[in-house]
Amino acid sequence: MATTTASSGRVARVRGESGSMWMRVRQILSYALLFLLAFTFFYPFYLAIVTSFRTLPAIAAQPVVVWPEAWTMDAYERMRSLNVPRWAFNSAVVAVIVTVSNLLFASMAGYALARIPFPGSNTLFLVILGTMMIPTIVLLIPRFIIFRLLSLIDTYGGLILPMMVLPFSIFLMRQSFQSIPPELEEAARMDGANRLQTFFIIVLPLARPALIALTIFTFQGNWNEFLNPLIVISTRQELFTLPLGLAFLRGGIGQNLQWNAILAGSMITTLPMALIFVFFQRYFIEGISYSGLKG
Repeated sequence: MATTTASSGRVARVRGESGSMWMRVRQILSYALLFLLAFTFFYPFYLAIVTSFRTLPAIAAQPVVVWPEAWTMDAYERMRSLNVPRWAFNSAVVAVIVTVSNLLFASMAGYALARIPFPGSNTLFLVILGTMMIPTIVLLIPRFIIFRLLSLIDTYGGLILPMMVLPFSIFLMRQSFQSIPPELEEAARMDGANRLQTFFIIVLPLARPALIALTIFTFQGNWNEFLNPLIVISTRQELFTLPLGLAFLRGGIGQNLQWNAILAGSMITTLPMALIFVFFQRYFIEGISYSGLKG
Protein backbone atom coordinates (compact mmCIF):
# COMPACT_ATOMS: atom_id res chain seq x y z
CA MET A 1 0.00 0.00 0.00
CA ALA A 2 2.79 2.42 0.93
CA THR A 3 4.64 1.51 -2.28
CA THR A 4 1.55 2.28 -4.36
CA THR A 5 1.09 5.65 -2.63
CA ALA A 6 4.74 6.60 -3.20
CA SER A 7 4.51 5.63 -6.88
CA SER A 8 1.38 7.72 -7.31
CA GLY A 9 3.13 10.64 -5.66
CA ARG A 10 6.13 10.35 -8.00
CA VAL A 11 3.85 10.18 -11.04
CA ALA A 12 1.94 13.27 -9.93
CA ARG A 13 5.21 15.12 -9.26
CA VAL A 14 6.60 14.18 -12.68
CA ARG A 15 3.37 15.29 -14.36
CA GLY A 16 3.46 18.56 -12.45
CA GLU A 17 7.07 19.22 -13.42
CA SER A 18 6.38 18.41 -17.08
CA GLY A 19 3.33 20.66 -17.05
CA SER A 20 5.32 23.49 -15.47
CA MET A 21 8.11 23.03 -18.01
CA TRP A 22 5.60 23.12 -20.86
CA MET A 23 4.13 26.37 -19.47
CA ARG A 24 7.60 27.94 -19.37
CA VAL A 25 8.28 26.83 -22.95
CA ARG A 26 4.97 28.35 -24.08
CA GLN A 27 5.77 31.57 -22.26
CA ILE A 28 9.21 31.79 -23.88
CA LEU A 29 7.74 31.14 -27.33
CA SER A 30 5.05 33.77 -26.75
CA TYR A 31 7.63 36.40 -25.74
CA ALA A 32 9.81 35.45 -28.70
CA LEU A 33 6.88 35.90 -31.10
CA LEU A 34 5.98 39.26 -29.53
CA PHE A 35 9.60 40.41 -29.79
CA LEU A 36 9.71 39.36 -33.45
CA LEU A 37 6.52 41.29 -34.21
CA ALA A 38 7.79 44.37 -32.35
CA PHE A 39 11.09 44.20 -34.22
CA THR A 40 9.25 43.86 -37.55
CA PHE A 41 7.29 47.06 -36.90
CA PHE A 42 10.17 49.02 -35.34
CA TYR A 43 12.91 48.18 -37.83
CA PRO A 44 11.62 50.36 -40.73
CA PHE A 45 11.15 53.25 -38.32
CA TYR A 46 14.73 52.79 -37.06
CA LEU A 47 16.07 52.74 -40.64
CA ALA A 48 14.21 55.98 -41.38
CA ILE A 49 15.83 57.65 -38.35
CA VAL A 50 19.29 56.43 -39.29
CA THR A 51 18.92 57.41 -42.95
CA SER A 52 17.86 60.94 -42.02
CA PHE A 53 21.35 61.42 -40.47
CA ARG A 54 23.25 60.19 -43.54
CA THR A 55 24.56 61.99 -46.61
CA LEU A 56 23.13 61.52 -50.08
CA PRO A 57 26.29 59.89 -51.55
CA ALA A 58 26.33 57.38 -48.68
CA ILE A 59 22.65 56.58 -49.23
CA ALA A 60 23.21 56.14 -52.96
CA ALA A 61 26.17 53.83 -52.35
CA GLN A 62 24.45 51.72 -49.70
CA PRO A 63 20.75 52.46 -49.08
CA VAL A 64 20.26 50.19 -46.05
CA VAL A 65 22.71 50.58 -43.18
CA VAL A 66 22.06 49.57 -39.58
CA TRP A 67 24.69 51.94 -38.18
CA PRO A 68 26.22 54.61 -40.46
CA GLU A 69 29.93 55.35 -40.38
CA ALA A 70 29.37 59.12 -40.36
CA TRP A 71 26.47 61.07 -38.88
CA THR A 72 25.41 64.44 -40.28
CA MET A 73 22.71 67.04 -39.60
CA ASP A 74 22.63 68.26 -43.21
CA ALA A 75 19.10 67.01 -43.82
CA TYR A 76 17.72 68.76 -40.73
CA GLU A 77 19.53 71.97 -41.63
CA ARG A 78 17.98 71.63 -45.07
CA MET A 79 14.56 71.51 -43.40
CA ARG A 80 15.13 74.97 -41.96
CA SER A 81 15.67 76.46 -45.41
CA LEU A 82 12.47 74.80 -46.69
CA ASN A 83 10.24 76.62 -44.20
CA VAL A 84 9.55 73.43 -42.24
CA PRO A 85 9.59 75.25 -38.85
CA ARG A 86 6.72 77.44 -40.08
CA TRP A 87 4.82 74.37 -41.26
CA ALA A 88 5.34 72.76 -37.85
CA PHE A 89 4.08 75.95 -36.18
CA ASN A 90 0.95 75.92 -38.37
CA SER A 91 0.28 72.26 -37.54
CA ALA A 92 0.69 72.94 -33.81
CA VAL A 93 -1.59 76.00 -33.85
CA VAL A 94 -4.33 74.24 -35.80
CA ALA A 95 -4.09 71.06 -33.69
CA VAL A 96 -4.22 72.95 -30.38
CA ILE A 97 -7.16 75.17 -31.33
CA VAL A 98 -9.14 72.28 -32.79
CA THR A 99 -8.42 70.12 -29.74
CA VAL A 100 -9.58 72.79 -27.28
CA SER A 101 -12.75 73.51 -29.28
CA ASN A 102 -13.60 69.80 -29.48
CA LEU A 103 -13.11 69.39 -25.75
CA LEU A 104 -15.53 72.23 -25.04
CA PHE A 105 -18.23 71.86 -27.68
CA ALA A 106 -18.19 68.06 -28.01
CA SER A 107 -18.45 67.72 -24.23
CA MET A 108 -21.47 70.03 -24.13
CA ALA A 109 -23.13 68.28 -27.07
CA GLY A 110 -22.39 64.83 -25.68
CA TYR A 111 -23.80 65.80 -22.27
CA ALA A 112 -26.98 67.16 -23.86
CA LEU A 113 -27.50 63.95 -25.82
CA ALA A 114 -26.78 61.78 -22.78
CA ARG A 115 -28.65 63.64 -20.04
CA ILE A 116 -31.08 66.25 -21.39
CA PRO A 117 -34.17 64.68 -22.97
CA PHE A 118 -35.59 66.61 -25.89
CA PRO A 119 -37.69 65.63 -28.93
CA GLY A 120 -35.60 63.98 -31.61
CA SER A 121 -32.49 63.45 -29.46
CA ASN A 122 -32.10 59.82 -30.51
CA THR A 123 -32.66 60.73 -34.15
CA LEU A 124 -30.05 63.47 -33.92
CA PHE A 125 -27.58 61.04 -32.39
CA LEU A 126 -28.20 58.56 -35.21
CA VAL A 127 -27.60 61.34 -37.75
CA ILE A 128 -24.28 62.14 -36.05
CA LEU A 129 -23.34 58.46 -36.21
CA GLY A 130 -24.34 58.40 -39.86
CA THR A 131 -21.96 61.23 -40.72
CA MET A 132 -19.11 59.10 -39.32
CA MET A 133 -19.87 56.48 -41.97
CA ILE A 134 -19.47 58.86 -44.93
CA PRO A 135 -16.02 58.55 -46.56
CA THR A 136 -14.03 61.76 -46.28
CA ILE A 137 -13.09 61.66 -49.96
CA VAL A 138 -16.78 62.07 -50.90
CA LEU A 139 -16.93 65.42 -49.09
CA LEU A 140 -13.86 67.01 -50.70
CA ILE A 141 -15.58 68.77 -53.62
CA PRO A 142 -18.64 70.01 -51.64
CA ARG A 143 -16.32 71.21 -48.87
CA PHE A 144 -14.14 73.07 -51.36
CA ILE A 145 -17.17 74.79 -52.89
CA ILE A 146 -18.38 75.89 -49.46
CA PHE A 147 -14.92 77.18 -48.54
CA ARG A 148 -14.81 79.12 -51.79
CA LEU A 149 -18.20 80.71 -51.15
CA LEU A 150 -17.21 81.66 -47.59
CA SER A 151 -13.79 83.03 -48.67
CA LEU A 152 -11.97 80.52 -46.47
CA ILE A 153 -9.47 79.38 -49.09
CA ASP A 154 -5.87 80.10 -48.05
CA THR A 155 -6.84 81.09 -44.50
CA TYR A 156 -6.40 79.70 -41.02
CA GLY A 157 -10.19 79.69 -40.73
CA GLY A 158 -10.44 77.09 -43.46
CA LEU A 159 -7.99 74.88 -41.58
CA ILE A 160 -9.74 75.24 -38.22
CA LEU A 161 -13.49 75.80 -38.62
CA PRO A 162 -14.44 72.44 -40.24
CA MET A 163 -12.67 70.53 -37.46
CA MET A 164 -13.94 72.46 -34.43
CA VAL A 165 -16.58 69.82 -33.55
CA LEU A 166 -16.14 66.29 -34.89
CA PRO A 167 -18.84 63.57 -34.82
CA PHE A 168 -16.50 61.07 -33.18
CA SER A 169 -15.79 63.55 -30.37
CA ILE A 170 -19.52 63.93 -29.65
CA PHE A 171 -20.00 60.17 -29.79
CA LEU A 172 -17.08 59.51 -27.42
CA MET A 173 -18.22 62.07 -24.84
CA ARG A 174 -21.84 60.90 -24.94
CA GLN A 175 -20.78 57.34 -24.23
CA SER A 176 -18.59 58.55 -21.38
CA PHE A 177 -21.33 60.63 -19.77
CA GLN A 178 -23.76 57.73 -19.93
CA SER A 179 -21.38 55.70 -17.76
CA ILE A 180 -21.59 58.30 -14.95
CA PRO A 181 -24.31 57.53 -12.35
CA PRO A 182 -27.12 60.11 -12.68
CA GLU A 183 -27.60 60.02 -8.90
CA LEU A 184 -24.52 62.24 -8.53
CA GLU A 185 -26.13 64.95 -10.65
CA GLU A 186 -29.41 64.63 -8.77
CA ALA A 187 -27.56 65.11 -5.49
CA ALA A 188 -25.84 68.22 -6.86
CA ARG A 189 -29.16 69.70 -7.99
CA MET A 190 -30.65 69.01 -4.55
CA ASP A 191 -27.77 71.05 -3.10
CA GLY A 192 -28.78 73.99 -5.31
CA ALA A 193 -26.45 73.57 -8.30
CA ASN A 194 -27.86 74.49 -11.68
CA ARG A 195 -27.27 72.58 -14.91
CA LEU A 196 -24.06 74.41 -15.87
CA GLN A 197 -22.60 74.08 -12.38
CA THR A 198 -23.40 70.39 -12.34
CA PHE A 199 -21.81 69.95 -15.75
CA PHE A 200 -18.55 71.81 -15.07
CA ILE A 201 -18.05 70.94 -11.38
CA ILE A 202 -19.44 67.40 -11.08
CA VAL A 203 -19.66 65.73 -14.50
CA LEU A 204 -16.53 66.94 -16.32
CA PRO A 205 -14.07 65.90 -13.57
CA LEU A 206 -15.63 62.42 -13.56
CA ALA A 207 -15.15 62.23 -17.34
CA ARG A 208 -11.43 63.03 -17.07
CA PRO A 209 -10.21 59.76 -18.70
CA ALA A 210 -12.49 60.32 -21.69
CA LEU A 211 -11.37 63.96 -21.96
CA ILE A 212 -7.72 62.92 -21.98
CA ALA A 213 -8.42 60.25 -24.58
CA LEU A 214 -10.30 62.80 -26.69
CA THR A 215 -7.40 65.24 -26.37
CA ILE A 216 -4.94 62.65 -27.65
CA PHE A 217 -7.17 61.42 -30.48
CA THR A 218 -8.03 64.93 -31.68
CA PHE A 219 -4.52 66.33 -31.46
CA GLN A 220 -3.05 63.32 -33.24
CA GLY A 221 -5.69 63.38 -35.96
CA ASN A 222 -5.24 67.08 -36.71
CA TRP A 223 -1.45 66.96 -36.48
CA ASN A 224 -1.51 64.32 -39.23
CA GLU A 225 -4.45 65.81 -41.18
CA PHE A 226 -3.74 66.02 -44.91
CA LEU A 227 -6.95 66.18 -46.96
CA ASN A 228 -8.46 69.29 -45.37
CA PRO A 229 -5.28 71.41 -45.76
CA LEU A 230 -4.93 70.04 -49.29
CA ILE A 231 -8.22 71.58 -50.42
CA VAL A 232 -7.97 74.74 -48.28
CA ILE A 233 -4.40 75.90 -49.03
CA SER A 234 -3.71 76.41 -52.71
CA THR A 235 -1.24 79.28 -53.19
CA ARG A 236 0.03 80.45 -49.78
CA GLN A 237 2.79 77.99 -48.94
CA GLU A 238 3.45 79.77 -45.63
CA LEU A 239 0.12 78.31 -44.44
CA PHE A 240 1.12 74.73 -45.22
CA THR A 241 0.86 72.25 -42.37
CA LEU A 242 3.57 69.62 -41.94
CA PRO A 243 1.83 66.77 -43.81
CA LEU A 244 0.91 69.06 -46.70
CA GLY A 245 4.35 70.68 -46.80
CA LEU A 246 6.14 67.33 -46.79
CA ALA A 247 3.93 66.14 -49.64
CA PHE A 248 5.28 69.02 -51.72
CA LEU A 249 8.81 68.58 -50.41
CA ARG A 250 10.03 67.00 -53.61
CA GLY A 251 9.10 70.09 -55.59
CA GLY A 252 10.81 72.29 -53.04
CA ILE A 253 14.03 70.30 -53.14
CA GLY A 254 14.24 69.85 -56.89
CA GLN A 255 13.98 67.04 -59.38
CA ASN A 256 16.46 64.78 -57.60
CA LEU A 257 14.79 62.98 -54.72
CA GLN A 258 16.80 63.61 -51.53
CA TRP A 259 15.88 60.78 -49.22
CA ASN A 260 17.66 62.10 -46.15
CA ALA A 261 15.73 65.40 -46.28
CA ILE A 262 12.38 63.66 -46.84
CA LEU A 263 13.00 61.23 -43.98
CA ALA A 264 14.15 64.09 -41.74
CA GLY A 265 10.83 65.82 -42.38
CA SER A 266 9.01 62.57 -41.69
CA MET A 267 10.80 62.26 -38.35
CA ILE A 268 9.80 65.79 -37.40
CA THR A 269 6.20 64.81 -38.08
CA THR A 270 6.27 61.35 -36.51
CA LEU A 271 8.35 61.70 -33.34
CA PRO A 272 5.94 63.96 -31.38
CA MET A 273 3.05 61.57 -32.02
CA ALA A 274 5.21 58.55 -31.21
CA LEU A 275 6.20 60.06 -27.86
CA ILE A 276 2.59 60.94 -27.06
CA PHE A 277 1.52 57.39 -27.85
CA VAL A 278 4.28 55.84 -25.71
CA PHE A 279 3.49 57.93 -22.65
CA PHE A 280 -0.30 58.00 -22.98
CA GLN A 281 -1.14 54.66 -24.58
CA ARG A 282 -3.31 53.75 -21.57
CA TYR A 283 -5.68 56.57 -22.47
CA PHE A 284 -5.87 55.35 -26.08
CA ILE A 285 -7.17 52.04 -24.76
CA GLU A 286 -9.60 53.81 -22.43
CA GLY A 287 -10.89 55.88 -25.32
CA ILE A 288 -11.57 52.73 -27.32
CA SER A 289 -13.36 51.17 -24.36
CA TYR A 290 -15.53 54.28 -23.93
CA SER A 291 -16.53 54.22 -27.58
CA GLY A 292 -17.76 50.66 -27.09
CA LEU A 293 -19.99 51.34 -24.08
CA LYS A 294 -23.62 50.42 -24.38
CA GLY A 295 -25.80 53.49 -24.83
